[in-house]
Formats: sequence, structure tokens, C-alpha cells
Amino acid sequence: MAPSAPPAPGAEWSGASARPGGPQRLPAGYRWIAVRPGAPPPPRARRRPLGPTPRYTTIPRWGLVEHFDAVDPSAAQTRTGPSPTALRTTLIVTMAVLGATAAIHALRYLLLLINRTTLLHPLVAGAATWLGVAMSVVAAFLVVASIVLLTNWLIARRGAAYAYRGQADPRDPRRIRLACLVPFVNLFFAPVYALELAALESRTSTMRRPIIVWWILWVLSTVVSVFSIATSFTTDPQGIADNTVVTTIAYLTALATLLVAHRVVSGFEQAPVSRPVKRWVMVPDDDGPATPDVHAGSQSGGPVESRGQDPAA
Repeated sequence: MAPSAPPAPGAEWSGASARPGGPQRLPAGYRWIAVRPGAPPPPRARRRPLGPTPRYTTIPRWGLVEHFDAVDPSAAQTRTGPSPTALRTTLIVTMAVLGATAAIHALRYLLLLINRTTLLHPLVAGAATWLGVAMSVVAAFLVVASIVLLTNWLIARRGAAYAYRGQADPRDPRRIRLACLVPFVNLFFAPVYALELAALESRTSTMRRPIIVWWILWVLSTVVSVFSIATSFTTDPQGIADNTVVTTIAYLTALATLLVAHRVVSGFEQAPVSRPVKRWVMVPDDDGPATPDVHAGSQSGGPVESRGQDPAA
């Protein structure tokens, strides 16, 4: 009830209080309100006071904590193959000796040309001959050592790659070593094993070309070396000179073969076996729903409101 004195019963709803042609006038102290049908809405919960702002005298230690599992040294797998440093050093020393041997044979061929018109001193002739023989022996031993180390590295790398994926190498390591060390047989099997390793580590796109180039150079070096050995038993001066040229080319092709082999090993050693090569990145989805153009919709007469919502009243 209004604070004013109550009117007579029914007087506030009589027709005398209403203006003709106008809205109905309510008595003093009353007003129209609009309520929805049904039960009244639940009362709003009063927001509790938050209290004072927290203050810390020291840095809080709560929050996200990152835990690192300690690696057990006894559980770590020992490396069975040669270290990359030892392999790289052996290859570099072998390439240096091959280059020096090729230079000595080129000098020997030059002395043979001079000897056609001028008699050489016996010490010069003997030094050129025996120095070439000594360097050839050292180069042969270093080439064999490089092939053995490359074979051991290939076996260890394949074993680590398969072990990282929870598998065992389907090829027997002894057969791999035998196929890589037997002459002429290794020309067919060693590059295939390297290509299998590249496919296993998902590096075929980057390692296929160096491996194939190394394969071609290896076959060419073997052919030239066999021809050089076959023609080394000649005794005539022209045959000796021709064999010297072929031997020089053989050492140069062997040098190129080891250089590309070093590149192949470096390509694999750039990343360990446990590091994935593929990197997944987020890209925008081109097949997703396009953003509606508000201006285009207003010109064409289409709806411009957001989907799932009613238009404004």
C-alpha cells in the first residue's frame, strides 16, 4: 500500500479517474511493472568480498614445476662403432696421403719425360721410384683401414637407428661386415646398406644423391685401379710412362671417392639418431569455413547476424 491515505474502495479503478482517449492514471504510490510468467527468478547471490590483496615477503615456490628424470649411466647403451672424430681423422689422413701419392707419381711422370733427352742422377731416379713405392704401400694400408672403419660405423649406425625404433637390424652384422669388406662384392652391397639407413632415418631426399655419387666414383676408382695394377708389369719405357699416368688417375679417383664418402658420413652425423628429422608445424586450414563478408551480405540482402544467435529486437 502507498504511504498516503487509502482511497475509497473501488474509487481508484473507476472510470472517473481515467482520461478519455489517454492512458489510465494510477493512484499515487502505484506503478506498472512487467514480470515473466511462472515462478519468480531465484534471488541473486551476493558476491562475497575478496578480502585484502595477498602480499608475499619472499618469492612464492608454488606453481608449475618441471621435473627432469636422472639418466642412469649404467643403463645407457655403449657405443660399439668408431667415434666420429676417429673416423673423420682417418679419412682426412687417408685423403692427404692419396693426394701426396698422386703428386709423387705425377712428378715421376715428369722425370720420365726429362729422362728421354737428359740422363737423370741415380739418386734422383732412385728417390722418385722408391718414394712412390713407399707412399703407395702407406696409401694401401690407410685405404683398408678407412674401409674397415666405415664398415664398423655403418653397422653401429644401423643398429642404433633400429634400436631407437624398438627393433633389431634384420641384417646380420657379420654378413654386413663380410659384404662390405670383400673386394668387388662391396661395390654392390655397401651402397645398398647406406640407402637402407637413409630410408630408415627418413633422409632419403637429402642423402640419396651423395650416396649415388659415392657409388659411381667407387666403381670408377675400382676399374681404374684394376687397370693400373694389370698394366704395372710392363718393362718398356712407354708402357711404364702410361702406367704412371693411369696410376696417378687411380689415386685421384680414390681421393674423390673418399671425399664423397666423408660427405656421406658427415650428412648422417649432423643429427643423432634420436632426433627426429621431420618437424610438425601449424598451418592454416584452407578447407575451413570462410569468414562472412558483412558488406557483401548487406548488399545482397542476406543475413548479417552471427550464426546460432537471434537478431536484435
